[in-house]
Amino acid sequence: MKASRTFKISSNTYSFLYRLLDIATIVGSFWLALAIYGITSHDNYLIAMLITLVVYLYTAEFFEIYRTWRVNQFQQMVLTTWAALIVAFLSLILSLFLVKQTSDFSRVTIAIWFSQAFVLMFSWRYLNHKWKVTRRKLGFNLQKMAIIGATERGEKLFNEVAKHNELGYDFVGFYDDRDESRTYNNLTIMGNIDQAVDEARDGKVDVLFIALPSIAEQRLLDIILKLGDTTVDVHIVPDLVMSGLMHARIDHIGQVDTLSVFESPYLGAKNWIKRLEDIIVSLLIILLIAPLLLAIAVGIKLTSKGPVLFKQRRYGLRGEEIQVWKFRSMTVMEDNDKVIQATRNDARITPFGGFLRRTSLDELPQFFNVLAGHMSVVGPRPHAVAHNEEYRGQVQYYMLRHQVKPGITGWAQISGWRGETDTLEKMEKRIEFDLQYIRHWTVFFDIKIIFLTIFKGFVNKNAY
Repeated sequence: MKASRTFKISSNTYSFLYRLLDIATIVGSFWLALAIYGITSHDNYLIAMLITLVVYLYTAEFFEIYRTWRVNQFQQMVLTTWAALIVAFLSLILSLFLVKQTSDFSRVTIAIWFSQAFVLMFSWRYLNHKWKVTRRKLGFNLQKMAIIGATERGEKLFNEVAKHNELGYDFVGFYDDRDESRTYNNLTIMGNIDQAVDEARDGKVDVLFIALPSIAEQRLLDIILKLGDTTVDVHIVPDLVMSGLMHARIDHIGQVDTLSVFESPYLGAKNWIKRLEDIIVSLLIILLIAPLLLAIAVGIKLTSKGPVLFKQRRYGLRGEEIQVWKFRSMTVMEDNDKVIQATRNDARITPFGGFLRRTSLDELPQFFNVLAGHMSVVGPRPHAVAHNEEYRGQVQYYMLRHQVKPGITGWAQISGWRGETDTLEKMEKRIEFDLQYIRHWTVFFDIKIIFLTIFKGFVNKNAY
C-alpha cells in the first residue's frame, strides 16, 4: 500500500465548486456573446472555446487561484484571476493568428465574450466575498475558538480574528500554564492547558490554535495526544522561528515529506517567467533611453577625466561574483577589499556625477546586465563584495538575498531604504525588505515596484 503524505498543500474548501463556476462563466459568456452578435456556432468556434477554457484552467492552476487566500488578499485574488483570463484569450488570438484563421472569427464577438467573462469572474467572487462577510457578521455558522499559549504569535492571531468577522470565529479565550504576569503583554488567561483540553472534550470549543514555541516539542506532543481524545479541530501557529523561514513549502522526496527552509521563489516555470519579464522590460527600456545613454556618456567625458563606465564586483545569484556596470560618478574607481560608501558632500563625487547619483541615472547601464542575465529589473540591490563580507556576519539571514538575482530597483529602495547604510540598523531594515520581496514575489509585485520606481524611486534624499 502506498504511504499517505504527512503534509498536503492547503487549498480552498470550495475549490472544486469555484472551478465549476469559472468553467460556467467562460462557457456561458461564449454562448451569450454568440447570441448577442447573432453568430451561428460552428466547429471552429467550439474549438476556440475549448482552447480558451483549457488554457485558462491550466494557467489558473499555475497561479494557484484555487488555493486558500488570506482574508486581506481579495484584490490580489481578483487580479490574479483576471491575469489568467487575459493569458487564455491572448493564447487564443495568437493561435488563430499562427494558423491564419483570424478572418473566420468575429472580432466583436470575441471582444464581447472576453468582456463578459472579465466582469462575471469578478462579480461572482465579489458577491461570494460579501455573502461570507455578511453572514459571519450576523452570527451564522460561528465556531468557538481558543488559543493555547498567551504568546506574541497568539496575540497576533487574536488580533486577526478580531479584525476579520468573515473568518467565522467566536473567541473564547487564552489558555496557558503560566500566570498572567509571565505571559506576553500580560494577556488575560481563561485557564491552564488541561482546562482547554477539558473544554474541547466537553464540546465548548470547536477550534483550538496552539501558539506555543516550537522548542517546546515534548509539551506540544503531550497536548496533541490529549486533544486526540476530542473532536476539536487543532491548528499549530508557527512561532517566530518557523515564520522567519524563507519559504515554508512542502516538498516530497520519494515517500518522504520535507519542509523547505531556504530556496528561491522562482521554481519551475516561474524562473522562465521572471527571465522573460526581464528580457522584455530591459529591451523596451534600452530602446527608449538610448538617446539619454548617449547624452550622459558625453556629459561624463566633458566634465571629468576617466572612462564613461565603471565596473564593480558584486555578488549575484547564489553568491556568484558578477561585474555590474554603472556610469562613472566619482574621480576614483574603488573596487578593493574595503570600499568606502558615498556620503553627503563626498569629495570623490564629480558635480555631474552627483546629479547622476541623486537621480539614479548612473544605474541605467545595468539594463545591459539584465539583458545579459546577470541581474533582474526588480530584486535586491547588489552590494559591493566588500560590504557583503562585512555585513553577512552581522545581519541575520543577510546572504538569503542572493537566492534571487540582484535588481536595478527593489522593494527596499522604493520603501525608503536606499543610499548610505551608515548604521547597522539601516542595513537590517534594507535586508528585512529584501527578504519580504523574496518571500512574496509575484509578477504583479514586480510591476508594482516598477510603477512606484517611475514615480518616486529615481530621486531620493538618501541618494548621494
